[in-house]
Amino acid sequence: MVKVSILGSTGTIGKNVAFTLAKEETVDEIVMLSRPESFDKVKGETYDMYDALAARDIDCKLIPSYNFEDIRGSAVVLIAAGIHREPGMNRLDLAVPNAKIVSNYSKQIAKYAPDSIILVATNPVDVMTTIALEASGFSKKKVIGVGNHLDSLRLKNYFSRQININSAEVHTRVVGEHGNHMVPLLSSTTIGGIPLKYFVEYVDLNVIALIEQLKNAGNTIISKKGATEYGPAYAISNLISTIITDTHKVLTVSCYLEGEVEGVKDVSLGVPAVTSKNGIAMIVPIHMSDFEKRSFIEAGNTVRDATYEVKENLDI
Repeated sequence: MVKVSILGSTGTIGKNVAFTLAKEETVDEIVMLSRPESFDKVKGETYDMYDALAARDIDCKLIPSYNFEDIRGSAVVLIAAGIHREPGMNRLDLAVPNAKIVSNYSKQIAKYAPDSIILVATNPVDVMTTIALEASGFSKKKVIGVGNHLDSLRLKNYFSRQININSAEVHTRVVGEHGNHMVPLLSSTTIGGIPLKYFVEYVDLNVIALIEQLKNAGNTIISKKGATEYGPAYAISNLISTIITDTHKVLTVSCYLEGEVEGVKDVSLGVPAVTSKNGIAMIVPIHMSDFEKRSFIEAGNTVRDATYEVKENLDI
């Protein structure tokens, strides 16, 4: 039996991940943990989901709870709790209040689900990944941030739509910070097997505009509908399914680095990693252009400074 727990399950991301994951039929039980005052709401969410899942004969068990003991035996525990971004708000503006939540939840996970993998979705996710790692005391391979997985999917989608080509033909990746210091790896991007630098000679493709669109994607969606929803939920449920099915896919997730990429250390950043049922099996070596290397190192410095500042405010 495969069990996954979601902390922050009444939020937009948490409840959508639960429903999306249930539909994928890779999980037997999903614990939807909430605060006691939100328990009725989370029960209502499970009733609504059961009605929808019945239409597809899906028998995934949904467990509403406000008791951390119910996360025992979870293969993956997702931390999706925290205050949300408002229009114009930078992810780093959320850092201190969300770090308090993530730190507390990570300690509870270590107590009740010590064999689980912690997956962090709370923003700013790279900072929160380090907070979760240190608060839980887990090994770094068992604490993963959703990182640039969604950014990479977005860039793939942008290229696909811009040139009207099947997205399966686009191979690209974004590393670094999940934020303004993200680093699209254009030097290794291919379309239909052709390196991007050659492909752009034959099509009308404004790469600079696409990158700006990518960096502003979250704020654009938030300004129009109040929150990002479907994209993050599908990206996170995809990541969870990849972990629990042990398919060893290479996904761009936030990992704590100790010099594996360009000597960057003491910080969590998005990098390509082989994900498995045991967590991070391997950080994949990256070939970057000189500009991409400098940008990656800058991202590391920025996120590390933010992490230190948060830790000082939390006295951890």
